Amino acid sequence: MSRQLPPLYALRAFEAAARHSSFTRAGEELSITQSAVSRHIRTLEEHFACRLFVRSGRSLQLTEAARMLLPGVRDGFASLERACDTLRGEDDILRMKAPSTLTMRWLLARLSRFRHLQPGNEVQLTSAWMDVDHVDFNHEPFDCAVLLSDGVFPVDWEVRRLFSELLIPVGAPELLDDAPWDERRLAAIELLHPTPDKRDWRSWLARMGLADKVSLKGGQVFDTLELGMIAAARGYGISMGDLLMVAEDVAQGRLSLPWPTAVASGMDYYLVWPRTRPGGERLRRLSAFLQEEASTMLLPDVQILPAPTQ
Repeated sequence: MSRQLPPLYALRAFEAAARHSSFTRAGEELSITQSAVSRHIRTLEEHFACRLFVRSGRSLQLTEAARMLLPGVRDGFASLERACDTLRGEDDILRMKAPSTLTMRWLLARLSRFRHLQPGNEVQLTSAWMDVDHVDFNHEPFDCAVLLSDGVFPVDWEVRRLFSELLIPVGAPELLDDAPWDERRLAAIELLHPTPDKRDWRSWLARMGLADKVSLKGGQVFDTLELGMIAAARGYGISMGDLLMVAEDVAQGRLSLPWPTAVASGMDYYLVWPRTRPGGERLRRLSAFLQEEASTMLLPDVQILPAPTQ
Protein backbone atom coordinates (compact mmCIF):
# COMPACT_ATOMS: atom_id res chain seq x y z
CA MET A 1 0.00 0.00 0.00
CA SER A 2 1.24 3.46 -0.86
CA ARG A 3 -0.16 5.07 2.29
CA GLN A 4 0.82 4.10 5.82
CA LEU A 5 -2.12 3.17 8.03
CA PRO A 6 -2.14 3.89 11.76
CA PRO A 7 -1.74 0.89 14.09
CA LEU A 8 -4.72 -1.45 14.17
CA TYR A 9 -4.72 -1.56 17.99
CA ALA A 10 -5.03 2.23 18.09
CA LEU A 11 -7.98 2.20 15.70
CA ARG A 12 -9.65 -0.48 17.81
CA ALA A 13 -9.19 1.63 20.95
CA PHE A 14 -10.63 4.64 19.14
CA GLU A 15 -13.71 2.70 17.98
CA ALA A 16 -14.38 1.34 21.46
CA ALA A 17 -13.86 4.71 23.15
CA ALA A 18 -16.19 6.40 20.64
CA ARG A 19 -18.86 3.75 21.15
CA HIS A 20 -18.72 3.94 24.95
CA SER A 21 -17.91 7.67 25.18
CA SER A 22 -15.41 6.57 27.81
CA PHE A 23 -11.73 5.58 27.88
CA THR A 24 -12.38 3.55 31.03
CA ARG A 25 -15.16 1.42 29.55
CA ALA A 26 -13.22 1.00 26.34
CA GLY A 27 -10.29 -0.31 28.34
CA GLU A 28 -12.55 -2.76 30.19
CA GLU A 29 -13.88 -4.10 26.89
CA LEU A 30 -10.39 -4.46 25.39
CA SER A 31 -8.81 -5.76 28.63
CA ILE A 32 -6.33 -2.91 28.82
CA THR A 33 -6.00 0.04 31.19
CA GLN A 34 -7.60 3.42 30.78
CA SER A 35 -4.15 4.97 30.38
CA ALA A 36 -3.34 2.51 27.58
CA VAL A 37 -6.48 3.59 25.72
CA SER A 38 -5.43 7.21 26.21
CA ARG A 39 -1.96 6.44 24.77
CA HIS A 40 -3.53 4.71 21.75
CA ILE A 41 -5.73 7.73 21.11
CA ARG A 42 -2.69 10.03 21.32
CA THR A 43 -0.98 7.80 18.75
CA LEU A 44 -3.86 8.37 16.36
CA GLU A 45 -3.99 12.08 17.05
CA GLU A 46 -0.28 12.36 16.26
CA HIS A 47 -0.76 10.28 13.11
CA PHE A 48 -3.60 12.49 11.84
CA ALA A 49 -2.32 15.71 13.40
CA CYS A 50 -5.71 16.55 14.93
CA ARG A 51 -7.72 16.10 18.11
CA LEU A 52 -10.21 13.20 18.24
CA PHE A 53 -11.82 13.68 21.68
CA VAL A 54 -12.54 16.65 23.92
CA ARG A 55 -13.88 16.63 27.47
CA SER A 56 -17.00 18.57 28.36
CA GLY A 57 -17.38 18.30 32.10
CA ARG A 58 -17.38 14.56 32.87
CA SER A 59 -18.44 13.50 29.35
CA LEU A 60 -16.24 12.61 26.39
CA GLN A 61 -17.16 14.21 23.07
CA LEU A 62 -16.03 13.38 19.54
CA THR A 63 -14.46 16.15 17.51
CA GLU A 64 -15.59 16.79 13.95
CA ALA A 65 -12.54 14.89 12.68
CA ALA A 66 -13.45 11.88 14.83
CA ARG A 67 -17.02 11.90 13.54
CA MET A 68 -15.66 11.75 10.01
CA LEU A 69 -13.29 8.89 10.86
CA LEU A 70 -15.64 6.71 12.91
CA PRO A 71 -18.01 5.27 10.24
CA GLY A 72 -15.15 3.96 8.10
CA VAL A 73 -13.37 2.45 11.11
CA ARG A 74 -16.56 0.70 12.25
CA ASP A 75 -17.21 -0.67 8.76
CA GLY A 76 -13.61 -1.82 8.51
CA PHE A 77 -13.73 -3.81 11.75
CA ALA A 78 -17.12 -5.26 10.80
CA SER A 79 -15.64 -6.45 7.50
CA LEU A 80 -12.66 -7.98 9.29
CA GLU A 81 -14.94 -9.82 11.71
CA ARG A 82 -17.03 -11.22 8.86
CA ALA A 83 -13.90 -12.37 7.02
CA CYS A 84 -12.60 -14.13 10.12
CA ASP A 85 -15.99 -15.71 10.81
CA THR A 86 -15.78 -17.65 7.56
CA LEU A 87 -12.75 -19.56 8.89
CA ARG A 88 -14.01 -20.23 12.41
CA GLY A 89 -15.38 -23.47 13.70
CA GLU A 90 -19.06 -22.71 13.04
CA ASP A 91 -19.01 -24.04 9.48
CA ASP A 92 -21.90 -26.35 10.32
CA ILE A 93 -24.23 -23.35 10.85
CA LEU A 94 -25.83 -21.54 7.92
CA ARG A 95 -27.11 -18.06 8.76
CA MET A 96 -30.21 -17.21 6.73
CA LYS A 97 -32.30 -14.05 6.32
CA ALA A 98 -35.93 -14.34 5.20
CA PRO A 99 -39.13 -12.23 5.08
CA SER A 100 -41.27 -12.47 8.20
CA THR A 101 -44.49 -13.75 6.58
CA LEU A 102 -42.70 -16.43 4.58
CA THR A 103 -40.89 -17.49 7.76
CA MET A 104 -44.06 -17.98 9.78
CA ARG A 105 -46.24 -19.41 7.01
CA TRP A 106 -43.85 -21.76 5.24
CA LEU A 107 -40.12 -21.63 5.90
CA LEU A 108 -39.91 -22.34 9.63
CA ALA A 109 -41.58 -25.76 9.37
CA ARG A 110 -39.42 -26.75 6.38
CA LEU A 111 -36.18 -25.80 8.11
CA SER A 112 -37.21 -27.81 11.17
CA ARG A 113 -37.76 -30.84 8.94
CA PHE A 114 -34.46 -30.21 7.15
CA ARG A 115 -32.54 -30.28 10.44
CA HIS A 116 -34.35 -33.46 11.47
CA LEU A 117 -33.66 -35.27 8.20
CA GLN A 118 -30.08 -34.04 7.85
CA PRO A 119 -28.52 -33.84 11.34
CA GLY A 120 -25.53 -31.55 11.54
CA ASN A 121 -26.93 -29.12 8.96
CA GLU A 122 -27.99 -26.33 11.29
CA VAL A 123 -29.73 -23.24 9.88
CA GLN A 124 -29.85 -20.10 12.01
CA LEU A 125 -32.83 -18.14 10.70
CA THR A 126 -33.38 -14.40 11.10
CA SER A 127 -36.86 -13.21 10.21
CA ALA A 128 -36.98 -9.62 9.00
CA TRP A 129 -39.69 -7.22 7.90
CA MET A 130 -38.75 -5.88 4.47
CA ASP A 131 -41.02 -3.68 2.38
CA VAL A 132 -38.81 -4.65 -0.55
CA ASP A 133 -36.86 -7.86 0.05
CA HIS A 134 -33.14 -7.15 0.21
CA VAL A 135 -29.89 -8.50 1.63
CA ASP A 136 -26.41 -6.98 1.67
CA PHE A 137 -23.97 -9.86 2.10
CA ASN A 138 -21.07 -7.40 2.47
CA HIS A 139 -22.56 -5.73 5.53
CA GLU A 140 -25.05 -8.23 7.00
CA PRO A 141 -23.98 -11.42 8.83
CA PHE A 142 -25.80 -13.90 6.58
CA ASP A 143 -24.64 -16.82 4.46
CA CYS A 144 -27.85 -16.99 2.42
CA ALA A 145 -31.28 -15.40 2.10
CA VAL A 146 -34.73 -16.15 0.75
CA LEU A 147 -36.03 -13.14 -1.17
CA LEU A 148 -39.11 -12.24 -3.19
CA SER A 149 -37.70 -10.82 -6.40
CA ASP A 150 -38.03 -10.36 -10.14
CA GLY A 151 -34.98 -12.59 -10.50
CA VAL A 152 -32.38 -9.91 -11.21
CA PHE A 153 -29.43 -10.52 -8.88
CA PRO A 154 -25.70 -9.76 -8.79
CA VAL A 155 -23.71 -11.95 -11.18
CA ASP A 156 -21.59 -13.38 -8.35
CA TRP A 157 -24.60 -14.86 -6.49
CA GLU A 158 -25.89 -18.40 -6.68
CA VAL A 159 -29.65 -18.30 -7.30
CA ARG A 160 -32.23 -21.06 -6.81
CA ARG A 161 -35.89 -20.39 -7.59
CA LEU A 162 -38.30 -21.87 -5.03
CA PHE A 163 -41.83 -20.89 -6.10
CA SER A 164 -43.92 -18.09 -7.61
CA GLU A 165 -45.92 -15.54 -5.68
CA LEU A 166 -49.60 -16.28 -6.40
CA LEU A 167 -51.92 -13.56 -5.12
CA ILE A 168 -55.44 -14.54 -4.06
CA PRO A 169 -58.14 -12.99 -1.81
CA VAL A 170 -58.51 -14.70 1.58
CA GLY A 171 -61.13 -14.37 4.29
CA ALA A 172 -62.84 -16.02 7.22
CA PRO A 173 -64.37 -19.49 6.64
CA GLU A 174 -67.94 -18.19 7.08
CA LEU A 175 -67.56 -16.09 3.91
CA LEU A 176 -68.13 -19.27 1.90
CA ASP A 177 -71.92 -19.18 2.04
CA ASP A 178 -74.58 -19.59 -0.60
CA ALA A 179 -74.33 -16.05 -1.93
CA PRO A 180 -72.20 -15.86 -5.08
CA TRP A 181 -69.05 -13.77 -5.05
CA ASP A 182 -69.23 -11.25 -7.85
CA GLU A 183 -67.77 -7.80 -8.38
CA ARG A 184 -70.59 -6.09 -6.48
CA ARG A 185 -70.12 -8.21 -3.37
CA LEU A 186 -66.37 -7.74 -3.56
CA ALA A 187 -66.80 -3.97 -3.91
CA ALA A 188 -69.08 -3.89 -0.85
CA ILE A 189 -66.80 -5.72 1.60
CA GLU A 190 -63.94 -4.21 3.60
CA LEU A 191 -60.64 -4.75 1.78
CA LEU A 192 -57.59 -5.31 4.00
CA HIS A 193 -54.33 -4.11 2.53
CA PRO A 194 -51.19 -6.08 3.50
CA THR A 195 -48.92 -3.48 1.87
CA PRO A 196 -49.01 0.28 2.52
CA ASP A 197 -49.01 1.02 -1.23
CA LYS A 198 -51.84 -1.51 -1.81
CA ARG A 199 -49.83 -3.03 -4.66
CA ASP A 200 -51.07 -6.59 -4.09
CA TRP A 201 -54.76 -5.74 -4.42
CA ARG A 202 -53.98 -3.38 -7.30
CA SER A 203 -52.14 -6.14 -9.17
CA TRP A 204 -54.88 -8.74 -8.60
CA LEU A 205 -57.75 -6.42 -9.56
CA ALA A 206 -55.97 -5.28 -12.71
CA ARG A 207 -55.33 -8.85 -13.84
CA MET A 208 -58.96 -9.77 -13.13
CA GLY A 209 -60.28 -6.77 -15.09
CA LEU A 210 -61.84 -5.28 -11.95
CA ALA A 211 -59.61 -2.26 -11.39
CA ASP A 212 -62.35 0.21 -12.32
CA LYS A 213 -65.09 -1.67 -10.46
CA VAL A 214 -63.60 -2.18 -6.99
CA SER A 215 -62.31 0.86 -5.12
CA LEU A 216 -59.07 0.75 -3.17
CA LYS A 217 -60.00 3.76 -1.08
CA GLY A 218 -60.28 3.17 2.65
CA GLY A 219 -59.75 -0.18 4.28
CA GLN A 220 -57.29 -1.12 7.02
CA VAL A 221 -53.66 -0.97 5.92
CA PHE A 222 -51.00 -3.32 7.31
CA ASP A 223 -47.33 -3.72 6.51
CA THR A 224 -47.12 -7.51 6.10
CA LEU A 225 -49.11 -10.27 4.43
CA GLU A 226 -49.16 -12.05 7.80
CA LEU A 227 -51.08 -9.28 9.55
CA GLY A 228 -53.51 -8.93 6.67
CA MET A 229 -54.25 -12.66 6.66
CA ILE A 230 -54.69 -12.80 10.44
CA ALA A 231 -57.18 -9.91 10.28
CA ALA A 232 -59.03 -11.65 7.44
CA ALA A 233 -59.24 -14.92 9.37
CA ARG A 234 -60.84 -13.03 12.27
CA GLY A 235 -63.56 -11.64 10.08
CA TYR A 236 -62.44 -8.03 9.62
CA GLY A 237 -62.63 -8.20 5.83
CA ILE A 238 -60.83 -9.76 2.89
CA SER A 239 -57.07 -9.54 2.54
CA MET A 240 -54.77 -10.40 -0.28
CA GLY A 241 -52.76 -13.53 0.47
CA ASP A 242 -50.27 -15.86 -1.18
CA LEU A 243 -51.72 -19.18 -2.36
CA LEU A 244 -48.83 -21.34 -1.19
CA MET A 245 -48.62 -19.64 2.20
CA VAL A 246 -52.33 -20.06 2.94
CA ALA A 247 -52.64 -23.63 1.60
CA GLU A 248 -52.42 -25.31 5.01
CA ASP A 249 -54.83 -22.84 6.64
CA VAL A 250 -57.36 -23.36 3.85
CA ALA A 251 -57.04 -27.16 4.11
CA GLN A 252 -57.65 -26.99 7.88
CA GLY A 253 -60.57 -24.57 7.61
CA ARG A 254 -58.91 -21.55 9.19
CA LEU A 255 -59.14 -19.45 6.02
CA SER A 256 -61.34 -19.48 2.95
CA LEU A 257 -60.85 -18.42 -0.66
CA PRO A 258 -64.02 -16.48 -1.47
CA TRP A 259 -62.90 -15.71 -5.03
CA PRO A 260 -60.96 -18.83 -6.11
CA THR A 261 -58.69 -17.26 -8.71
CA ALA A 262 -55.01 -16.69 -8.05
CA VAL A 263 -52.86 -14.31 -10.08
CA ALA A 264 -49.13 -14.73 -10.58
CA SER A 265 -47.55 -11.40 -9.62
CA GLY A 266 -44.47 -11.92 -11.77
CA MET A 267 -42.30 -12.19 -8.65
CA ASP A 268 -40.77 -15.39 -7.28
CA TYR A 269 -39.13 -16.53 -4.07
CA TYR A 270 -35.46 -17.38 -4.45
CA LEU A 271 -32.75 -18.83 -2.23
CA VAL A 272 -29.58 -16.83 -2.89
CA TRP A 273 -26.01 -16.80 -1.62
CA PRO A 274 -22.62 -15.42 -2.73
CA ARG A 275 -20.49 -17.89 -4.68
CA THR A 276 -17.50 -16.98 -2.51
CA ARG A 277 -19.20 -18.11 0.72
CA PRO A 278 -17.91 -21.29 2.35
CA GLY A 279 -20.43 -24.10 2.74
CA GLY A 280 -21.52 -24.16 -0.88
CA GLU A 281 -22.29 -27.88 -0.80
CA ARG A 282 -24.52 -27.51 2.28
CA LEU A 283 -26.30 -24.59 0.62
CA ARG A 284 -26.94 -26.68 -2.47
CA ARG A 285 -28.39 -29.46 -0.30
CA LEU A 286 -30.61 -26.93 1.45
CA SER A 287 -31.79 -25.43 -1.83
CA ALA A 288 -32.60 -28.87 -3.26
CA PHE A 289 -34.60 -29.70 -0.14
CA LEU A 290 -36.59 -26.45 -0.22
CA GLN A 291 -37.27 -26.81 -3.95
CA GLU A 292 -38.58 -30.32 -3.37
CA GLU A 293 -40.78 -29.14 -0.50
CA ALA A 294 -42.25 -26.39 -2.66
CA SER A 295 -42.87 -28.61 -5.68
CA THR A 296 -44.70 -31.32 -3.68
CA MET A 297 -47.04 -29.03 -1.73
CA LEU A 298 -50.75 -29.64 -2.24
CA LEU A 299 -52.34 -26.34 -3.24
CA PRO A 300 -56.05 -25.49 -3.16
CA ASP A 301 -57.89 -26.26 -6.39
CA VAL A 302 -58.22 -22.79 -7.87
CA GLN A 303 -57.73 -21.14 -11.21
CA ILE A 304 -54.26 -19.63 -11.64
CA LEU A 305 -53.74 -16.79 -14.09
CA PRO A 306 -50.18 -16.24 -15.37
CA ALA A 307 -48.34 -13.02 -14.81
CA PRO A 308 -49.06 -10.33 -17.40
CA THR A 309 -46.49 -10.15 -20.17
CA GLN A 310 -44.28 -7.11 -20.20
